[in-house]
Amino acid sequence: MAEAGFKQQQYAFTAHIRNPRAVPCPSGVEDRRMKIYRELLYNNVEGFVSSGFPVLRSMYDDEAWHRMVRDFFANHQSKTPYFLEISQEFLRYLQNERAPQPEDPPGALELAHYEWVELALHVAEDENDMRGIDPNGDLMAGHPVLSVLAWPLVYQYPVHEMGPERRFDAPPEQPTCLVVYRNRKDEVKFLLINPVTARLLELLQENPGFSGHQAIEKIIEELNHPNPDIVFQGGQQALDELQQLGIILGTRKKSAVGSGQ
Repeated sequence: MAEAGFKQQQYAFTAHIRNPRAVPCPSGVEDRRMKIYRELLYNNVEGFVSSGFPVLRSMYDDEAWHRMVRDFFANHQSKTPYFLEISQEFLRYLQNERAPQPEDPPGALELAHYEWVELALHVAEDENDMRGIDPNGDLMAGHPVLSVLAWPLVYQYPVHEMGPERRFDAPPEQPTCLVVYRNRKDEVKFLLINPVTARLLELLQENPGFSGHQAIEKIIEELNHPNPDIVFQGGQQALDELQQLGIILGTRKKSAVGSGQ
């Protein structure tokens, strides 16, 4: 009975901290003391969210921002206890739980995802296994291998340009194609690419057996381009640049290709 009563008191305590407007302060606890916990926990969470989404934060006034974060704090059921993953939990809340509001800037959800990616890649524990890769291989004749720390992304809005002084009422006609990657110095970088390069990366991801030459041939076929030489030249330049940045690691060694690695 005593244990059940203690748990009930704990639930009442945390429920009030999460949503003090809807849940009264537990009986027998001085409100002055509860205020310390209310402010401490909310301010910690709000601080992590603000630091994880600085551009998104700058596009809301204080009242609208805190209304959104308080709703997240009160109602979202987090899947992880780690502070570093609060940004991912907030993104899940925006994607799956929060109904769009009049104060939301167009493209807010894409902007939030774009900002989350930077932190996610920064703390990602994935590592590239270079044992089956030739860093000096011929990218056109061989099978290019993409870094596991390079994420090609496509957005409707130009998220890399958005900010309080740069808003978009509607998405432009052309999508925004980016590669977010962690380089050899463990720095997270963003590369703006055109849709053709984005398609090239997509083909290489989906078809590990493709050579660079085969991937570019496929693009020429899809575009029905009248001058294939121009596309070949541009594709080769794109492959070389992507390798220089560490987005492409090299080519798969023949032994690795034969063993299916």
